[in-house]
Amino acid sequence: MSIYDKLQDMGITLPPVATPAAAYAPFVRSGNLVFLSGHIARKDGKVWTGQLGKNMATEEGKAAARAVAIELLGTLHAAVGDLNKVTCIVKLMSLVNSTGDFTEQHLVTNGASELLGQVFGEAGTHARSAFGVAQIPMGACVEIELIAQIA
Repeated sequence: MSIYDKLQDMGITLPPVATPAAAYAPFVRSGNLVFLSGHIARKDGKVWTGQLGKNMATEEGKAAARAVAIELLGTLHAAVGDLNKVTCIVKLMSLVNSTGDFTEQHLVTNGASELLGQVFGEAGTHARSAFGVAQIPMGACVEIELIAQIA
């Protein structure tokens, strides 16, 4: 089954590449690796704001991370032209806007990791970091960057 068939079965439509909010490229390709810049969580077309441990629960943060993963897939598609060329999701780095006593950043980030596993199967298994940070641009609750290997 192609990646696009899986996405269709999951009810996922790939979004277009978001316009960068500052002076950077949405992706850079180097050899067979594609580096995607950090993508922030969006809900209903707007920045998904909030701080985990203050006004957001882990499950909502997990949903936000899943939404970021869908945005990342749209950018990855634009970068490589065909998601079936992805041989490995190499690494995710996740920044979670959270209070100093919130300790479930790893569970929030599972929203993205689990989706990538569902879409890419074994090729979606990746290395990962999940950090709690005091703030993310525009008050977003989650920001994630991705590195993928392509054929």
